[in-house]
Amino acid sequence: MKQSYGTLGVKLAVLAIWAALLFGPFLFQDVRSIQVAARICIFIVLVASYDLLIGYTGIVSFAHTMFFGFGAYGAAILLKQMGPGWTPVLLGAGAGAALSLVIAAGIGLLSLRVKAIFFAMITLAAASVALVLASQLSHLTGGEDGITYRAPDLFKPATKLLTDGDGKVLKLWGVSLNGKVAAYYFVFLSCAALFWLMLRLVGSPLGTVLKAIRENEARAEAIGYRVVAYRTFVFCISAVIASLAGTVYAVWLKYTGPETALSFDIMIDILLMVVIGGMGTMFGPVIGAVLLVLAQYYLRDLMGAASEAVSAIPLLPELLNPDRWLFWLGILFILLVYFFPKGIAGTAMLKGSRT
Repeated sequence: MKQSYGTLGVKLAVLAIWAALLFGPFLFQDVRSIQVAARICIFIVLVASYDLLIGYTGIVSFAHTMFFGFGAYGAAILLKQMGPGWTPVLLGAGAGAALSLVIAAGIGLLSLRVKAIFFAMITLAAASVALVLASQLSHLTGGEDGITYRAPDLFKPATKLLTDGDGKVLKLWGVSLNGKVAAYYFVFLSCAALFWLMLRLVGSPLGTVLKAIRENEARAEAIGYRVVAYRTFVFCISAVIASLAGTVYAVWLKYTGPETALSFDIMIDILLMVVIGGMGTMFGPVIGAVLLVLAQYYLRDLMGAASEAVSAIPLLPELLNPDRWLFWLGILFILLVYFFPKGIAGTAMLKGSRT
């Protein structure tokens, strides 16, 4: 029973997070909060798809942002060239996913036979090449400036989803049901569907095989499983899901550039989120994404308020200066790793099983 309590607590926390995101436009009505909620949705999917690799299969890859960028640039380029509409979004999503699938299959088949560190270096090199190409092919990708475009008309702020008899947009709990709400729910529903798909995947017999490969590759191969084929398959699935997340993010942001889609900073964020939340749980990415995104957006504000509150005390205002938010974020990360060595979700579930 104790084990179920630990797992149940994590599941309830994750369910509460998804419930808060479901009612995001009504709970958090300012523009910044909606941006944060949408970013959390995107990163939940992105980090969960990476957890399929590192948490369930033991594959360390640095190319995840490359696949994310393929999906984002696929939609961005076609929206720019064809104009706003669903056709360029669908074609861009398909093109980005297809390119991600082909490159992931090529990297997997050629490189997953080598040791983990060498595979990680190969993926890092591939991601670096993609970043350089996106920066240099300015006629196609906009170079360092990126691409600005318009999303489908449904997502325009002026779009009225529901109107009354006078033609005025209806409100629900004080929120106008316009294109901004439609854009948010496009992000939420897309991410929820992709996350559900990954939950089904890890709960299937395939998920058990992936865990067996992670725990003891030689034994899994001796039993009869083709380890390289399974690793390549999950690498391809992870790449396609990351690409689709990139497309959703591009439609929401209406801008795609190297810093928003291919930056190595995004890869670092993914790694931090999966470590904070817990690898190999699929619930950990939800918790990790929420905590890190909230820290990135609101830690400076909290430090500014704390600095003003202790202004009469020597030294403390300087230590709590908002410009030092990265320092305190690093301290928080160290404390989380120390007290939750398997991540928040992983440690909670493990402690529940031991008590």
